Amino acid sequence: MEEGTSKSPSNPGGTVGGARPDPDPFQWDTREDCEVRQILDRIADKWSLLVIALLDGHRMRFTELRREIDGISQRMLTVTLRQLERDGLVLRTVYPVVPPRVEYELTPLGRTLHQTVHLLVEWTEEHRTEVAAARASYDERAAAEQGDR
Repeated sequence: MEEGTSKSPSNPGGTVGGARPDPDPFQWDTREDCEVRQILDRIADKWSLLVIALLDGHRMRFTELRREIDGISQRMLTVTLRQLERDGLVLRTVYPVVPPRVEYELTPLGRTLHQTVHLLVEWTEEHRTEVAAARASYDERAAAEQGDR
């Protein structure tokens, strides 16, 4: 743990002396068995975000999704789609043809989540240069600190 960091119950935010704009730091429980945490873990996962973004407004087959999501394995896409379906965010439709045709689309609940995902993507696009500059500055400081040792 870094110096100046505390994980005590009286300081759940982690940074000593940091101001918390949120009056209720325990608005969601950080225990693994907390439902809110489980949902946040699911929807904040990079593959889930990409699937939700791609399914906005249309149906896609598994192979189409896999082709569009660079770097995802067949197994990871399968797991992600099953979990999103379990959470009620994605609808899986199997057509009785040979070979079976399966399509995925967002449920009404998934579409409401997409609105939030879209805002996150917009924020990312708007602030990407600031984040890149902060990363470069951090990397320079870290390299200088390594050189001082």
